[in-house]
Amino acid sequence: MDMAELIEGNLAFQNASFKLFKEDYEALVKHGQAPEVLFIGCSDSRVVPDLILHSKPGDMFILRNIGNFVPPFKADNEFHGSAAVIEYAVSILNVKHIIICGHSHCGACQALYQEFDDDIGLIHIRKWLELGAKAKAEVLKKYSQTLNQEELYRKTEKVSILYQLQNLLTYPEVKKRIEEKKLEIHGWYYRIEDGMIETYNKTKKCFERMN
Repeated sequence: MDMAELIEGNLAFQNASFKLFKEDYEALVKHGQAPEVLFIGCSDSRVVPDLILHSKPGDMFILRNIGNFVPPFKADNEFHGSAAVIEYAVSILNVKHIIICGHSHCGACQALYQEFDDDIGLIHIRKWLELGAKAKAEVLKKYSQTLNQEELYRKTEKVSILYQLQNLLTYPEVKKRIEEKKLEIHGWYYRIEDGMIETYNKTKKCFERMN
């Protein structure tokens, strides 16, 4: 899709789709947003949250980054884009649910198994991928002798979601609100090939098809 197609797409949106949600947009402008869900997904162009979930404007506060990773909480004075989104969703918007949604054929999880050149142009990618290192290590320890490479990638995608959920609990306000039963966190796995979502069952300790 080139720039001309994007411009045409916006014009089509204004003349068609926007009108379907005109009242929603007017209410959101007048009263502000009040989403109950923070959706943390991957920046992958094949993963489109509103399309996948058939949601409307104002339904979800959305964070997308490489690998749907959640950096652990750090109380320093650096720039933390993903952390700022989480803090805003929890402490300002008072969301009731946080969903971490991984997906099949994730380039970030596959990249965990690759070597990158020591290039300044990749410095932030190399650092960011460290957030998936524990998932990779666990998968290799448990499954390297029984799974082929593609199966290792799929397993890593799911195990990574669980580590990102753990990282969420390092945020003081997230942990506090969960303990007060004001917030719930969820692990989801979206299958690009068929559109299905699997949810993590904490009791059974496995992903199962969403009902």
